[in-house]
Amino acid sequence: MNMIVGSMLGNPLGGGLDHLTGSGDNEGEKTGEDPEVVAARLEQEERRKEKHRKQEAEREKMREGIRSKYNIQKKEEGVNMDFTEGRVGAVRKTPEQLAAEKAREESIIGQLGMTEHVDKAKATLTSAFETVKGFLPFGK
Repeated sequence: MNMIVGSMLGNPLGGGLDHLTGSGDNEGEKTGEDPEVVAARLEQEERRKEKHRKQEAEREKMREGIRSKYNIQKKEEGVNMDFTEGRVGAVRKTPEQLAAEKAREESIIGQLGMTEHVDKAKATLTSAFETVKGFLPFGK
């Protein structure tokens, strides 16, 4: 129903967005406003922009003071950062590093003459695990 009434009356909001955003070049001519009012509005807009530029310059000055006080480097725009440097977890090892580490561990056990003890401990733990697994319902 609203669609029909709207089409009969025309578009009452037509061009309203352009008027609100001020996207026209000759605002005074389109709206029929006094040229002095248009000039005052443009002057006010320029003063507002200048005020914002000054505020941003003051903020940047304050930022620079904080950076110099705490020895903080300014972030570069568009530079890809390497996130492995500040990583919380340990660095992941490559398969070659893991193999070398395992060989080193095995050689230490072999050097100490504890190979038999380690094998016996592994067998004991495996049998204990299998026993516990047999009692639990998810192990079947």
